[in-house]
Amino acid sequence: MTNQHPITPPPIVREQWQLESPFKVVSLEREDYMIDRAAQWGADQELKACCEVMRVNGGYVSDGVLCAIRRPKPPSLKEQALKVLESAPLNADEHALIRRALEQL
Repeated sequence: MTNQHPITPPPIVREQWQLESPFKVVSLEREDYMIDRAAQWGADQELKACCEVMRVNGGYVSDGVLCAIRRPKPPSLKEQALKVLESAPLNADEHALIRRALEQL
């Protein structure tokens, strides 16, 4: 399982950039070219996604809501533990005890 970021350019796009690069030998200049293209591509993907959020929400979304949609925070360790607890094969008392302990964190 990989944790690839959703804005990572697909391999075919990277190969296209390598072919388009004026620098045919791997060099710092070529790496700079690739970094610049990747940053531009990522910004374009983010802009498209933000425009879609705006379209779906009638043309306006507050900056806080837009940030929450586009950059959701990963679940806390406590939230992850509570989710695991839901599927743990424990009796009701054990569940309640562990849940109370986690809630106090």
